Amino acid sequence: MNERSHTSLDLDRLDFAKGGGLVTVVAQDAQTRRVLMVAHADREALERTIATGEMFYCSRVRGLWHKGATSGNVQRVVSLSMDCDGDAVLALVTPAGPACHRGTESCFSSANDVTQSPPPHDALDRLDRTIVARQTAANSEGLSPSYTQRLLNDRNLRLKKIGEEAAELVLACADDDRERAVSEAADLLYHALVALRATGTGIDDLRVELDRRAKT
Repeated sequence: MNERSHTSLDLDRLDFAKGGGLVTVVAQDAQTRRVLMVAHADREALERTIATGEMFYCSRVRGLWHKGATSGNVQRVVSLSMDCDGDAVLALVTPAGPACHRGTESCFSSANDVTQSPPPHDALDRLDRTIVARQTAANSEGLSPSYTQRLLNDRNLRLKKIGEEAAELVLACADDDRERAVSEAADLLYHALVALRATGTGIDDLRVELDRRAKT
């Protein structure tokens, strides 16, 4: 799944009347599939969401609001789909930061999640998101680009590093050095994900290909 929005939602099929002008919106991380938050939206909020590619919500107290407008923790839209009754919308998003005002990734997290390490199954997703953030972030004036940005901007460098890390992994495996093999494999995966992003693809495209191969 690439970093672009697919918003084929037909607003005319949504039942805004049932909720007094609002529909329920469930925001879910498009990569990890973790539920981030539940809010509401009226027609205008969804129209702005579709037009901008970032999530807008609406509440009876706050009115129309743009998620992340003040905090920077915007939610970029990957897809929008409605439920069978037309009174709820599932929004698959790429979050730029925590969804909850408490600073947690999800509104369904405990407060302690702020300081806990991410679970292992999320590690590659988080790495891929970090690479995307580096790819889209403009360099601050006077600061050198990050290592990831250098790789993204220099084709020869990133290809050279893939070759070097692959060779290091081969040597570690040949020496039966478990710890070094894991470390070198992590380095190789990082550089491979950077190279994928440079081609306009990412970890979800890799998942699709692996799933296709598993089925054959």
